Amino acid sequence: MKIKPVVSSRIKSNHTSFEIDLVLDINITFIIGDSGTGKSTVFSIIKEMAAEDKTIRCFNYLDKSTGYKKTIKLSKGKLFVIDNADILLDDSLRSYISTDGKNQYVIIGRNPTGLLLDQTEIYELNSEKSDGKTFFTLKKSFE
Repeated sequence: MKIKPVVSSRIKSNHTSFEIDLVLDINITFIIGDSGTGKSTVFSIIKEMAAEDKTIRCFNYLDKSTGYKKTIKLSKGKLFVIDNADILLDDSLRSYISTDGKNQYVIIGRNPTGLLLDQTEIYELNSEKSDGKTFFTLKKSFE
């Protein structure tokens, strides 16, 4: 379901030898990619950004028993970044996220089932190296 971003239309950061520039067109940005493409690196950089930006909340497999589901459901105006979504998101939470118009989501995983996304709403993490720096952007998965 296409809803415009409610928190941010872009995540941009420079971090040592990495630069991320993720354009967020819709409220749920689902990112896929092969192992080793930098998905966890991007998550780590955004998690560091979250230490200063209280609108960003990050969860991954380490948070499996921390009450993250309740946090998501009780929040408003947050950008949730979820790594290892296939581990963290059960059918109930996927259903909730798919209709949540008060928060925004960047979800990293392999299975977008239950999020009401079509193929044009799934992105791949793109990485390019230049001058000793790796640049991460998003590209449509099915173009």
